Amino acid sequence: MGVNAKQERSKLRVAKIIEAAHQILLTKNVEDITISNLATYSGLKRTSTYKFFANPDDVKELLVKRYINECSESFLKSDNNEVYDDLSKATEESVIRIFNFFSSNESAQKIILQNTVSPPVKSEILHQLAKEIISYTEKNIKLPAMFNKEGVFLVIVQIIISILSLNIKENGELNQIGKSEAHRASYSYLLSCIAQKD
Repeated sequence: MGVNAKQERSKLRVAKIIEAAHQILLTKNVEDITISNLATYSGLKRTSTYKFFANPDDVKELLVKRYINECSESFLKSDNNEVYDDLSKATEESVIRIFNFFSSNESAQKIILQNTVSPPVKSEILHQLAKEIISYTEKNIKLPAMFNKEGVFLVIVQIIISILSLNIKENGELNQIGKSEAHRASYSYLLSCIAQKD
């Protein structure tokens, strides 16, 4: 990714470009995130935009990272201190929190769920969200030992996002079917990983 921003002024310009991409998605589509539009929306010259981003995919990657970070923060803030003693319920609550974030963030839907993201969402971007789910689940239930717990929950995040993506592509919106299927599939996967360890 071609971002070269070491000085404070440069970092502010990069942030302005990422915010411009977000603003574009509020009213337009992913294809409208072009260097020309980014320059217009950010108020920067095209040459300044090119200085930090060689192509729009680099901007999209940082915007996806921003949204996944916001999803992680939303996940944490959603804590209602309700304790579930049942792994299925804890998994369902994790799905609900992610579902709620995407339901209330159309821009994140456009670039992550409605789109075949190019470049694809990198797994390192999803790690923080996976850690939040582990932390939340273990707050409620003592998870049995399993091989590569972080990897298991990373796959769970990918399952949830994939199913919500399919749901929105097939129905034009997120709905109860997507939420239920994301819960069923992620819970089944988690059970299979626990069973393999036993």
